Amino acid sequence: MADANKDEQIGFHKGALTTLAKEHQEIVKIVQITEQLMQAHMKALKDLGVDLEAEAKKAAEAMKKAEKK
Repeated sequence: MADANKDEQIGFHKGALTTLAKEHQEIVKIVQITEQLMQAHMKALKDLGVDLEAEAKKAAEAMKKAEKK
């Protein structure tokens, strides 16, 4: 009887790991797609003459000012 319970627990944990591994793979795919889209938008902004580094500096300065208040 104890062996059956142990086998059930082993099966449960193996199944959980399999499911979580598949979910992890899907999350990685989503992150990759998101990164590709971000890169495409950044390229488009750069092509339109937007200086993203200057924009990032402005945003960082604004955050510092907001933190001080």
